[in-house]
Amino acid sequence: MLTENLTPANIQDFLKRLLAAIELDQVNVDALPSESFSIDYDESMWRTLRQDHCAYIEKLLSTADAIPPVVLKQLTEIATAYEPAHVGSILQGLFAEVVSGSCAEDVGTTTAFFSALIKEMSGQREGAPRQRSAQASILQWLSPTDPLRIALDPEVQSEQSQVRPLDIARLRRA
Repeated sequence: MLTENLTPANIQDFLKRLLAAIELDQVNVDALPSESFSIDYDESMWRTLRQDHCAYIEKLLSTADAIPPVVLKQLTEIATAYEPAHVGSILQGLFAEVVSGSCAEDVGTTTAFFSALIKEMSGQREGAPRQRSAQASILQWLSPTDPLRIALDPEVQSEQSQVRPLDIARLRRA
């Protein structure tokens, strides 16, 4: 299937949606009653994690229009060759490395960040050919509900906690 190459505008759209999802996730978590959380839940740590991700994504947005065509072509190939959930898992890990300061590479620009993703994806086994456009696929790389997968962390998922990933989704519908 032929697909149009991703453009800087597609990457900007992805990053803006991700930024909005993280911000909305924090709003939704803030709306939950405190008794919904485990006594081990560190509200400050998770708030800081979301803020750090948002700051980094804003930094990426400032250079998103400068992504060279060769990187966009490689991202298009990844978007059409791999299951979005698989790419999302790798992407989420890369974001976590960068935000925590443990990423060995300099990923201060959008080009460098997505080049690191491309490097990480090389050698991964491709999935079945996809019938979805690259533009649609990248929007599925990270969930619009709990995009950082915080609700899946053991601290949040402890038996004492009443918070589950779907609680936040239900809040959005309320």
